[in-house]
Amino acid sequence: MRATVIAELGSRLSSGSGRPKEGVWLFTALVLTAAIPVLLLGGWMAYITADQERSYARKAATEALTQVAHRIEGEISRELQVAETLASSAALDQGNLRDFYLEATRIVAARPLWETAALTKPDQEQVLNVLRPLGAPLGPVTDTESFNAVLRTRKPVLGGLGPYQAAIGKQLVSLRVPVIRDGELRYILTIGLLPDQIGTILGQAGLPVGWAGTVIDAKEKIVARTPDTKVARAGVTTPAVQEAMARGGSSSPRTQTREGIDVETVHRVLAGTDGWSVHVGVPVSELNAPVSRSLRLLFGGTAASVGLAIALGLVIAREIAQRRRMEALQSAAALLDSEKRGALAIDAAELGTWRWDLSANEFSGCGRFCALLGLAGSRSGETRWSADRIFALVEPPHRAALASFATDCLESGRSSSVEFPIQSDDRGEYWLRAAGRAEGPPHRRHVIHGVLADIDVLKRAETERSHLLRRLASAQEEEQRRISRELHDQIGQTVTGLSLGLKALEQGLAKGSNGKAATEQVRWLEQLAAQIGRDIHRTASDLRPTAIDDLGIFKAIEAYVAEWQERYGIRVDIQTFGRDNSLPADVAAVLYRLVQEGLTNVLKHANASKVSIVLEKKPEALALVLEDDGIGFDPENVGRIASGGRTSGLGLSGMKERVALLGGTIAVESAPGKGSTIFVQIPLEASETVR
Repeated sequence: MRATVIAELGSRLSSGSGRPKEGVWLFTALVLTAAIPVLLLGGWMAYITADQERSYARKAATEALTQVAHRIEGEISRELQVAETLASSAALDQGNLRDFYLEATRIVAARPLWETAALTKPDQEQVLNVLRPLGAPLGPVTDTESFNAVLRTRKPVLGGLGPYQAAIGKQLVSLRVPVIRDGELRYILTIGLLPDQIGTILGQAGLPVGWAGTVIDAKEKIVARTPDTKVARAGVTTPAVQEAMARGGSSSPRTQTREGIDVETVHRVLAGTDGWSVHVGVPVSELNAPVSRSLRLLFGGTAASVGLAIALGLVIAREIAQRRRMEALQSAAALLDSEKRGALAIDAAELGTWRWDLSANEFSGCGRFCALLGLAGSRSGETRWSADRIFALVEPPHRAALASFATDCLESGRSSSVEFPIQSDDRGEYWLRAAGRAEGPPHRRHVIHGVLADIDVLKRAETERSHLLRRLASAQEEEQRRISRELHDQIGQTVTGLSLGLKALEQGLAKGSNGKAATEQVRWLEQLAAQIGRDIHRTASDLRPTAIDDLGIFKAIEAYVAEWQERYGIRVDIQTFGRDNSLPADVAAVLYRLVQEGLTNVLKHANASKVSIVLEKKPEALALVLEDDGIGFDPENVGRIASGGRTSGLGLSGMKERVALLGGTIAVESAPGKGSTIFVQIPLEASETVR
């Protein structure tokens, strides 16, 4: 319609009808009316497009920053590995500085990033420097802060950009590595890295043409930059970079490079460099180029599309409406998908959802809720039950706990839970846990929402654990009785015989009996004393094997295995790895008992001809594998109560309990007729160890 009006006004003006001034103003007003939506829409679209392109440019800067950072981190890591390899040189084991000097000179010549390598004692006395002849006087240590950091931590340290050294006409970056022998810090190896070479790495990292890159040390000194790879002496970062570092953000405000180019910078701290960072500056002209280009296109397009403003506005409006509809549909689909995932998570956890309306005295729950309570319910949707019907399913002693749970939810408004048993015909008695929460202000809370879970397995596990602890206590009491009987029956009788023998010897000497009889009497008494010693040693070994303290855990186990193999005639192959490392005292005792109990089980039950034992000590864990070729067993039936009230599998249960106390894991693989294998993993802490 607007185009029709414009055509009509044009025909009137051309025919000379009407007042010319009013016609011109009306035509101008209509043109402006048609152009304003186009201008506004075009400006809005230009702004969005420019902002998106600027965002893409910033994203590209972040990706370029990550690429550059990874490149520099990789190079520094490789140089650190080479330096640590040089620090472990065998020439330093014997203190052969000449061989080490030659080796260091060869490596420095082969590493483009290295300018020099120096060896310094902990008291800051330089021993050698490959830039000077061996034995020549050397100057003081530079960058003492990184030197003291190595003394304090005994770990490699990357220092900052050092002072200008007139002797070599360069500034160097110190990479320091401790030289430790027999636990003693003997030297500190210092590698002088060339900032120019770091600048070369920065230049080869793939920054786009015109972008500026800068590497800054922990003291905010510029180590290298691109495109200008030459760094002024002790250069300092610009105020914009300092401000960004102080904020801790990833970007800094707009600043200028040395070449006078306005840039916006992003930065990232380099991993493993003790505070170094790399900065990438994107020219502001590149960021603003999309805006300038969009404005030019806007003005040119506006001049050519005034007549199509209304149609274009309608098309864009429809497009926007369609996008909004699509976004609304996508949001609805995402919400539905989230609800499905939540329902799937509840189903996977085998939880039943329920709702308890205390004002209506009514429960409603899903099919899983009904199944857990043994009620007939709908598979899809919720089923309603009266609260009295639900309470009737709970054992009478636990109904008060369920009522108290509801009161606590309503009064506190916090989540609460309660456990109670249920009796069913097919499962017997089993335990459930109800957890729920009441929403709303205190005076309006009358509905509790929650979930119901089957915890019967956990309850049975707790019961079995308590039963196991009682059995272990009983076994401990029985062991004490055995030791008491052994002391009384064996050592006590032997001591009595020794006492009577000494009395008889005293009487014989008083009567003046011949020396031969007295000698025989003394020999007999010596045998009794030796027997007492053996009995005491055997009893003490049962309580605490002294071989662990005397020989160490690995040799103690090997000695026990050798004695067991000789006594019972069953072949045992034992392999140990990492035996030079120490073990915590509690782990060593448990390990000995595990091997002891495992071999006892083999002797009692396996009817095996061969046993294999593998022990491996790792920095983070201890592994034990015990395998036999015996008759095997069914692991599922171990520990069940047998006829007569006796329980089998106490030995294996005891092993599991010992391992569990140390936070370890134990797994058993066996089948009737196929032997058995026990796998044990015990975590270790590096702090508490014994030999």
